[in-house]
Amino acid sequence: MSLNRFLFTSFSFFLFFIVHFASSATLPTQEGEAFKVVLTTLKKTNIDLNVDPCEVSSTGNEWSTISRWKDLVTCDCSFVNGTICHITKINLKRENLQGSLPKELVGLPLLQEIDLSRNYLNGSIPPEWGVLPLVNIWLLGNRLTGPIPKEFGNITTLTSLVLEANQLSGELPLELGNLPNIQQMILSSNNFNGEIPSTFAKLTTLRDFRVSDNQLSGTIPDFIQKWTKLERLFIQASGLVGPIPIAIASLVELKDLRISDLNGPESPFPQLRNIKKMETLILRNCNLTGDLPDYLGKITSLKLLDLSFNKLTGAIPNTYVSLSDGGYMYFTGNMLNGSVPDWMVNKGYKIDLSYNNFSVDPTNAVCKYNNVLSCMRNYQCPKTFNGLHINCGGDEMSINGTIYEADKYDRLESWYESRNGWFSNNVGVFVDDKHVPERVTIESNSSELSVVDFGLYTQARISAISLTYYALCLENGNYNVNLHFAEIMFNGNNNYQSLGRRFFDIYIQRKLEVKDFNIAKEAKDVGNVVIKTFPVEIKDGKLEIRLYWAGRGTTVIPKERVYGPLISAISVDPNVNPSPRNGMSTGTLHTLVVILSIFIVFLVFGTLWKKGCLRSKSQMEKDFKSLELMIASFSLRQIKIATNNFDSANRIGEGGFGPVYKGKLFDGTIIAVKQLSTGSKQGNREFLNEIGMISALHHPNLVKLYGCCVEGGQLLLVYEFVENNSLARALFGPQETQLRLDWPTRRKICIGVARGLAYLHEESRLKIVHRDIKATNVLLDKQLNPKISDFGLAKLDEEDSTHISTRIAGTFGYMAPEYAMRGHLTDKADVYSFGIVALEIVHGRSNKIERSKNNTFYLIDWVMIFLIDYISQNY
Repeated sequence: MSLNRFLFTSFSFFLFFIVHFASSATLPTQEGEAFKVVLTTLKKTNIDLNVDPCEVSSTGNEWSTISRWKDLVTCDCSFVNGTICHITKINLKRENLQGSLPKELVGLPLLQEIDLSRNYLNGSIPPEWGVLPLVNIWLLGNRLTGPIPKEFGNITTLTSLVLEANQLSGELPLELGNLPNIQQMILSSNNFNGEIPSTFAKLTTLRDFRVSDNQLSGTIPDFIQKWTKLERLFIQASGLVGPIPIAIASLVELKDLRISDLNGPESPFPQLRNIKKMETLILRNCNLTGDLPDYLGKITSLKLLDLSFNKLTGAIPNTYVSLSDGGYMYFTGNMLNGSVPDWMVNKGYKIDLSYNNFSVDPTNAVCKYNNVLSCMRNYQCPKTFNGLHINCGGDEMSINGTIYEADKYDRLESWYESRNGWFSNNVGVFVDDKHVPERVTIESNSSELSVVDFGLYTQARISAISLTYYALCLENGNYNVNLHFAEIMFNGNNNYQSLGRRFFDIYIQRKLEVKDFNIAKEAKDVGNVVIKTFPVEIKDGKLEIRLYWAGRGTTVIPKERVYGPLISAISVDPNVNPSPRNGMSTGTLHTLVVILSIFIVFLVFGTLWKKGCLRSKSQMEKDFKSLELMIASFSLRQIKIATNNFDSANRIGEGGFGPVYKGKLFDGTIIAVKQLSTGSKQGNREFLNEIGMISALHHPNLVKLYGCCVEGGQLLLVYEFVENNSLARALFGPQETQLRLDWPTRRKICIGVARGLAYLHEESRLKIVHRDIKATNVLLDKQLNPKISDFGLAKLDEEDSTHISTRIAGTFGYMAPEYAMRGHLTDKADVYSFGIVALEIVHGRSNKIERSKNNTFYLIDWVMIFLIDYISQNY
């Protein structure tokens, strides 16, 4: 071969190598543009949209997408000799996406997998997706609403459809029965209604079907017998009614069967003899009758058996001994009888026999380890008590002189006995939490608490199924049972961790008092406190409080085991003084108490009536009573100690209705106390209004309200202390109080105030118009971040967005003209006031300028003059 020919061949080979291997495979332009729209609609903001997600680089023989898209996007770059790519997978879970689902996804024609789980996406599911060759759709844990598109029935490639923990509604589409390859359909924790469509009988490839926590109707269909490959079936609190169909016996591949809270007629235990692979069997509260079947003990793979709250009778079969090694058994709330087998001794929380009819010797070790209620019959009280105070899940602590007992027993025991005559019983384990060893019954705070008595609410007792407290040594009489709650496992931010929904039932003395109790909803937000009070008459010295999870609510947000009952504290207080142990008879005492009470009532009534304050006070207390569950209540003694009896040295300013004092609580928390002027009845009403407004609002640019005090003629609000006082003081206060604010800081203050107003107007659960935005109502913290204060004039905009206010409130010079002159109030009134404050920030002077005694000049006048001069000179 000649040298020229050799060089030509070598050069050609080199060019081929460069072109074929060194060139980057790219995404078609049209698909790239569609992908940009997809990301924009999802609000994926922290990535460069101009970078091709399928661009590849080579290292030796390895080819991979560029690192910034790694794990987010998968491409197939095998088209046109490796020069063209198509997106096949998108994985954007846990990316805090705040947008909506893009219909433009259809511009990715070869997309097979989309995972947008655990974000904050809203809106509906686009029906346009029905044309894509999708294999997996995962949308778990978002805010999606509306129905499942019937067009999804056209996605014949679909194997997995996961829509759990959203707010989807409507009936399940008949068309979903046309999916020939579907293996996983998870629809739990939504608002679906109607019956399970008969077309679902064709879904013979199903391995995992879940419809728990919905509002379905009808019975569990017999056609499930055709789902012979099914391994998991979850029907907990679905709305479906019983009985459990005989057809379930055909599902021989089942490993995990969970059916609970099934209404309907009584029915015998379902035939499960042929299901040999079962690992988890939950048939809780399903109205089952009859004896426990022997064959369950022969299913060697069974690790959790929960048959609680049925009507099962008879003895526990000896065959169940094989389940006791490493397994869990819960038979709570049945009618089982006979003796408790010896092999159940010393199993702790793994076995629960509460609420049954066993014959038990109270000296038997079974009493200690297996939660048999009859064991308490011969309990000897150390003494009788006229109250009960428990810090559930926390240490012993003192609140306003009351000692709350510790409740931090070891998690390996489900049955706890206090020295002071009370017991607790915790039933269940969080079976899906693979990361937590054994079981967890205490949870620490993960949200921002809006209370001052932090000790009662930083930890809480939780349960997977049922949590019961028994008091056995109370004096007979009338009591108020106060249950303290604060949702501390969800956060209040705009992300998926705020989307959890916790529901449980509250029983007092075995009577259902509250169905589907939701802490966050009752308290208006996570981190807020709500106290539920139940009057109870004790006749035999015994009190029973039970919290029960009935299968409702999310179970996977923000993680597994965030569901079921949660309680922070219990306080049981008499509403009359307890009877003495000796001396006069109870009847005599009651007579004296009645006579004395009548005398005192007339005396107090006459005094108040004479002073003319009876009506005013009762109305104020009535108004306050409707609010006291939202926030912490301080005693006047606490406030006086904190402020050194309202020492003038601690006076830091004048609020909208009275002076403001700096104080320090026992725990070191620095507070600001606003003292309402008691002579103003209009102020009193607005004081209560301010409590209602602020207690429901949480934002970095709003002053946080800790609590309040209505006592001894004092009306007080307790706020967080904001270090740098007001914006007015910083800009144009006395020379020694003014702050040097550079332009970036002034800009930050303007933006912060705007964000606070945007939250009030648009982002909070309430639509609120402040009505008195001014520099004195903007406070500056240590880092000079602004916080809007003084919501006493806030108006809850519950009517039309535009309406006429019956009473003008605000500060002249800051009020919008249409509001000041005609009472025409919208959120634009706050925007106008914000503009005035912005002028003050830029100009550095107060809006109101006193030229002489009868001559006042406003900055807005100066702006108008400037504009007129500018227009006349330039146009």
